[in-house]
Amino acid sequence: FAADGREYVILLGRGQETPMPWINVIANPSFGFQVAAEGGGYSWSLNSREYRLTPWSNDPVSDTPGEVLYLRDEETLELWGPTAAPVRDGDGHYRVTHGQGYSRFEHRSHGVALSMLQFVPRTDPVKICRLRITNESRRPRSLSLTSFTEWVLGASRFTAAATLETTIDAETGALLARQPWNAEFGTRVAFVDLAGAQRTWTGDRREFLGRHGSVAAPAALLHERPLSGRVGAGLDACGVLQAPIELAPGASTEVVVLLGEAANLDQARALLRHYRGADLDQVLAEVVAHWDELLGRIQVSTPERAFDLMMNRWALYQAVCCRLWARSAFYQSSGAYGFRDQLQDAMAVLAIDPAMARAQLLRAAGRQFPEGDVQHWWQPHSGQGVRTRIADDPVWLGHAVAHYVRCTADLRLLDTPIDFLGGRRLEPFETDAYYQPTPGEPGVSLYEHCARALDLSLAVGDHGLPLIGSGDWNDGMNLVGAQGRGESVWLGWLLHLTLGEFGAFAAARGDAPRATRWAEHRLRLASALDAGGWDGDWYRRGFYDDGAPLGSSVSDECRIDAIAQSWSVLSGAGQPARAERAMRALDRLLVDRVAGLALLFAPPFDRSARNPGYVKGYPLGVRENGGQYSHAAAWTSLAWARLGDGARAYEILALLNPILRSSSRADMYRYKVEPYVVAADIYSQPPHVGRGGWTWYTGAAGLSHRAGLEGVLGIRRHGAVLHIDPCLPGAWPQAEVVLATGTGRVRITIENPYGAGRGVTRLEWDGTVLPAGSCEVPIADDGLEHRVTVVLGAAAAVPM
Repeated sequence: FAADGREYVILLGRGQETPMPWINVIANPSFGFQVAAEGGGYSWSLNSREYRLTPWSNDPVSDTPGEVLYLRDEETLELWGPTAAPVRDGDGHYRVTHGQGYSRFEHRSHGVALSMLQFVPRTDPVKICRLRITNESRRPRSLSLTSFTEWVLGASRFTAAATLETTIDAETGALLARQPWNAEFGTRVAFVDLAGAQRTWTGDRREFLGRHGSVAAPAALLHERPLSGRVGAGLDACGVLQAPIELAPGASTEVVVLLGEAANLDQARALLRHYRGADLDQVLAEVVAHWDELLGRIQVSTPERAFDLMMNRWALYQAVCCRLWARSAFYQSSGAYGFRDQLQDAMAVLAIDPAMARAQLLRAAGRQFPEGDVQHWWQPHSGQGVRTRIADDPVWLGHAVAHYVRCTADLRLLDTPIDFLGGRRLEPFETDAYYQPTPGEPGVSLYEHCARALDLSLAVGDHGLPLIGSGDWNDGMNLVGAQGRGESVWLGWLLHLTLGEFGAFAAARGDAPRATRWAEHRLRLASALDAGGWDGDWYRRGFYDDGAPLGSSVSDECRIDAIAQSWSVLSGAGQPARAERAMRALDRLLVDRVAGLALLFAPPFDRSARNPGYVKGYPLGVRENGGQYSHAAAWTSLAWARLGDGARAYEILALLNPILRSSSRADMYRYKVEPYVVAADIYSQPPHVGRGGWTWYTGAAGLSHRAGLEGVLGIRRHGAVLHIDPCLPGAWPQAEVVLATGTGRVRITIENPYGAGRGVTRLEWDGTVLPAGSCEVPIADDGLEHRVTVVLGAAAAVPM
């Protein structure tokens, strides 16, 4: 990592491969690309799945790129480029720098130094690639630069290739591409351009690659023959542009490649004209300044630099750029919003951008039907999505809205009018249905949206617990309640908490029937959780349709599940003695300190006669099937902080931290994935113990940040005040947090002189000692920096 944490540098030597394609996701809210350390990747506009400009690949072996820059020596016909893929020469090393909003590739070979910088502007749908070429030899060089773009302009090249059309724009000389048969994006225009420097071109992929050719050895560059200039329809479409380059000894030049798209030809031409003449240094500076300002709103300094790096920049960059904007990465490219998924991401970014969080809350509420259920996921460009019986989605809406209101004190949000969706209900035999909804009941308040969702969630099974439906956060448990009678203990905790939060809103708004109904249901639910939920040493996960327990000591597989234990604490509904006992069982049975894993449940599903759903189809120890599922582990950390055990709270976060999992060469080759973003899961079974999986596209990034900020550092915003109640590891002598508060900021110094890690014994605000027992300081939006000092004192240890 660079000293300030803004960049991560990867060095590739001769014959060296990174363990997996380490990527960077670079995006603005409507356009972006992902790029691997070797140079592969793809670009999209508007929707990262439905409107890919170039091919997405999640093949960890070949990872064939669809966008390539080639440099050729016109005297020797030697071919190489700035990236290690697809043409990897043995003459030198490659240096790759991933930062927030950009990636840089550097390579010296054949007496030529190459430096390529890639980024997208803050708002426009253009990928900018700046390649600086320096002749470091003592002789003049005659070179050519060739840009290859493999068009998709849809969800997949397989379905789009036959109807792609290319042309050379008479006004700008850029190569344009269209997919007129694309029902949703057919009128749009994509383009690739060398900022006007191109002299020859082709739109024929077969001409460029050759028969049975490849991007590693394109036929058109292996022989000294000009590109044909062929463009049009009926070709195996691509975009190849070539420019000659003459360099004196020591001379440099820069070639700019623009790849983008627009709603029509006029807009495409306007973008081309603008970025051909733009100050690209200033465009990049605006991108860097945006991320510095956004991510700089929280700055953490502790004795653990790896913790600081993730807290200060990388976890929130992952949550915003990948989860909320791109919704795409190497392991998944969906383009869709997940109802619960992005609500949880919004709860994380609330700390730095309340407006972004608010927008996602309203966006999600707009995907709800009048009956209270929702689209589990939907494509934002069309509104098409899947209506399901997944049980936790409706509850998350109320939970996330309550969290927002608690943090901002913005009660007006509850009155925001939002339309419902229209559409047919699921038939009794259906678990889901994918279709285009119609307009529904208009202008209903956000409060009513949340209230109908909670009303829908009051149905219970034989044990008085919420019905699990076709999934309840762990979508892989889709057959536990396939017959409509299965129950969820975990959902009971979430529902109990959310009914309490919204019950207060109902009472304040004069909605007495709901306030009463929800309060009565909470009492019944607490009793049911205590009776049917308790297994004797920990809490069960739920019950199958036939009443058999799930996550119980009598289960042969999935005997104990982490989230049922952690949420007994986080909900505040578990009996304190039982909740602590359940967490001790979690620590004993699910935390493997030898392998460094905090498991979701154990043992994995394998040969059990009962079928919980497709979770059983995952390999043992992979993803939700008994691996370390990072999202759940972050809740474990929060629960330990709530219990006052800072050492265990931080220990769990350390197990999630990709930097610590890659701190040595052996660790890196065990972990195999990026050391700068959180992985959704880490495998727990031989021969892949400790191997990371499914990076970038995981809600664990935002949730682990919340666990660090709200749990370990104990900083939570409550309207006009900050609530500060840290739970540090005893070994930390102090920590410091600087928070932006509108135009001002507050610098919080947490002192831990006795090694207790918790228990605020002294609180100062700008040198004034606040009354004993106080844990709150005012938030001042006054353009000034205010100083807060928190002194932690001795406290009784958590009984373990």
